[in-house]
Amino acid sequence: MNFPLPALEEILAHSHVVQLPMQVKFRGVTQREALLIEGPAGWGEFSAFLEYGPQEASRWLAAAIEAAYQPFPQPLRTSIPVNATLPAVPVGEVGRVLERYDAPHTIKIKVAEQGQSVDEDLARVAETRRLYPQAALRVDANMGWDIPTAVAALTRLSDFDLQYAEQPVPGITGLAEVRARLRSARIDLKIAADEAVRKHTDPLEVSRLGAADLMIIKAQPLGGIQTVLDIAAQAELDVVVSSALDTSVGLAQAAALASALPELPYACGLSTGTLFADDVTDEPLLATAGYLPVRRVKPQPHKLAKLHPGQEREAWWHLRVRDCYAQLLEN
Repeated sequence: MNFPLPALEEILAHSHVVQLPMQVKFRGVTQREALLIEGPAGWGEFSAFLEYGPQEASRWLAAAIEAAYQPFPQPLRTSIPVNATLPAVPVGEVGRVLERYDAPHTIKIKVAEQGQSVDEDLARVAETRRLYPQAALRVDANMGWDIPTAVAALTRLSDFDLQYAEQPVPGITGLAEVRARLRSARIDLKIAADEAVRKHTDPLEVSRLGAADLMIIKAQPLGGIQTVLDIAAQAELDVVVSSALDTSVGLAQAAALASALPELPYACGLSTGTLFADDVTDEPLLATAGYLPVRRVKPQPHKLAKLHPGQEREAWWHLRVRDCYAQLLEN
């Protein structure tokens, strides 16, 4: 971290645990938990996915502490173009889900869901293209395919004029192999790295190995705004800012990151607030006409009380903070 760590007990004393219900299952989640930290600069969010261990989750805690204790950077823009996100729903639900977005000029479609086939993915993409013929489409596999399946699936999906395909296979070398095979077949579909960036000890290796055409960057998993700005400056790749299924507090930090980038060539994945059935404020951070405002979010006491998941879950999160804080001290 590039600033002194506040005391652990101070962080815990000013933290609140929440559990937000989802409109639809997303990434296997129907209830999203987070620990929110109130600090001198505002609010930060620590919401590393439950299966992440202390070492990986500690970067998320660093981002939350940065947001709570450091001012956001000077914005270069006051609103951020955002994509709609379509979970891996059946074809019949595509229209209903996308109707929640007021202006879906760009749509990210989840594919490679466990238990689903490539044919189901194609049907979902085809229905999206039918309903929104002018929208920019992109797909996100979340590492769900092996290399042969990815090449075959993306060859078929390329017929839908996609902007890019996000993390079709695990790892950096896997991405490089998929990209090379597509180019050999004269398919110029762009490949975006997500997990290969945020789960790797050296995010810049994606750029050095030519494994991707662009990078998906997220404030929480990479350790905060300043760390991400440094990575983006060194990568020499186009970047897309995305969220990690954040509450409005986390989305505010992600929007601040996007607002500080010198260039922003693609719509960002920051419209996931529509996936929640409730949020920590009566004025959640949602897009209007396809653009997300850049502003701080202050949770409201009645929302924090309503969304509190109980003492057992609060104790679990406090223990997690302690474990991750210990990792930050070691680093």
